[in-house]
Amino acid sequence: MNWVQLAEKVKTGDYRAIARAITLVENRTAGTDEFLEKLSFRPEIPVIGFTGPPGAGKSSLVNVMATHWLAEGLKVAIIAVDPSSPFNFGSVLGDRLRMAGIFLHPNVFIRSLSSRGSLGGLSASVIEVIDIFKQGGFDRIIVETVGVGQSEVEIAGIADCTVVVTVPESGDEVQTLKSGLMEIADVFVVNKADREGADRFARFLQDLAHSRLDSETEVIKTAATENQGISELNEAIDRHLGRMITNNRKYRLLAEKAGRLIIQRSMAGFNLDKIAADLKEASNKPGFNLYIYSRNLARDIQ
Repeated sequence: MNWVQLAEKVKTGDYRAIARAITLVENRTAGTDEFLEKLSFRPEIPVIGFTGPPGAGKSSLVNVMATHWLAEGLKVAIIAVDPSSPFNFGSVLGDRLRMAGIFLHPNVFIRSLSSRGSLGGLSASVIEVIDIFKQGGFDRIIVETVGVGQSEVEIAGIADCTVVVTVPESGDEVQTLKSGLMEIADVFVVNKADREGADRFARFLQDLAHSRLDSETEVIKTAATENQGISELNEAIDRHLGRMITNNRKYRLLAEKAGRLIIQRSMAGFNLDKIAADLKEASNKPGFNLYIYSRNLARDIQ
């Protein structure tokens, strides 16, 4: 099967073709660009990003949100971006095991992607994988990141709606990450809202959101394991997506995605194994300077 045939097969919703296409794109197999250029532009299919501090219950919330959408007859694709070993680039957490309740549902496709050392915490191929899912006829695409931090706000350049998941005990973390969170959050979620302090923390987030001019960021309380607040979260996501249609943010998102693709292509010449072998020798020479080395390497690749 050539790349053109594979693209057509993906458009029929064939799960095996989708899985094969994702693997080939992840590995940057020869012909990847030819395949991607056969895909149609599908901006009408929303991408929902879930991020937040470790332990906030992101996977549990993704699980119940996907279950909610499946019950409405929608097809759901889930991209779980796992942290990965810098040595074997493997996916560590295996989110599919944590979503066992929906794993075998015929209208869901779950894929764990290794972050593969990406500074932003997202897999370098996440844009391409999203577009493959859009071709496959999915109605909702969820991207769950490994966490939230100053270097991970790039999820806002991928998702049409970014949901920042917190818990009542997240106060110190939110204070530390306040500027980054306020930039990326379209919807705040206080998960595990049956715990003490949930109402107080939700009010704090609401005040934080309203401190921005013209802020329309909503704060929703949920208890994912109890299936509470899920309908309210769904409605908040839909309201945000509706607002996106009427403003220029979707074009900013496209610009962000184009920028990521340009950077990815410009980095294609970097072979980290080869560079590591070269550094083993170069770094032991007198007067070695990593910044001069990097500048010369970038010049050579260009």
